[in-house]
Amino acid sequence: MARYAKIVISLDQLQATPPTQLKQQQYRCQADLNLYDSPELTRLSTQAATGRYLQIAALPTTAAPAALAVCLCEDGYAGWLAVPDLANLEPATTPYQSQPLSISEIQERLPQIIAYLQTAMAQPNEYLWGGTVPPNYDCSGLMQAAFSAAGIQLPRDAYQQEAFTQPIALSDLQPGDLIFFGPPAKATHVGLYLGEGRYIHSSGKDQGRNGIGIDLLSAQGDRVSQTYYAQVRGAGRVVAAYRPELQTASTPLNSSP
Repeated sequence: MARYAKIVISLDQLQATPPTQLKQQQYRCQADLNLYDSPELTRLSTQAATGRYLQIAALPTTAAPAALAVCLCEDGYAGWLAVPDLANLEPATTPYQSQPLSISEIQERLPQIIAYLQTAMAQPNEYLWGGTVPPNYDCSGLMQAAFSAAGIQLPRDAYQQEAFTQPIALSDLQPGDLIFFGPPAKATHVGLYLGEGRYIHSSGKDQGRNGIGIDLLSAQGDRVSQTYYAQVRGAGRVVAAYRPELQTASTPLNSSP
């Protein structure tokens, strides 16, 4: 069987690419990659799982940059990629194309999403701000990964997921719906409703747990359940797959877990 050499992307090659061509070119991740919230690469913004698409958003102006500004194609999310990770990218032979889904198609996939979350919880894990790949996730990264595994794209952050979903009353919750938490200004946390008053989420240790767990949507639960119940903002139902090309507003960097 013939073996094909991997196409290696270099910084020099990118800097020699005409801006119009660079803007159109997409790349696929050949490994799980970290994206950061600044070119200093000190704080994780999000992660790009193997197989995801990204574009180079802008070329650096310095001679020996540490990072490149990039944008993920599936959710329009921006971040900074360490220059050595160019070795983990390959030019995409075909561009990313979002797939529209009906409500019934999404509902049929909810058991798969719940199974993904339960499997993730069964693995040793801890909360990771910006985490979207196993085993460590933040809250919205866990939701995005679980839905993506079922072929359903969601926006990245909790407040973006809240704005994207169809608002529903807490009394109308069904398994697979999302529950949002946080102050009046915006959602800062999200979990998925399992039924019988329970929901699954990835929680930071400052809220009483360090990782994925199941809590009660009730003031009568344990300390962690009570802490989150006091912050409930509302709930939403996923009725469509996220399609970034239909969005008009730009997507900010990670600002909620």
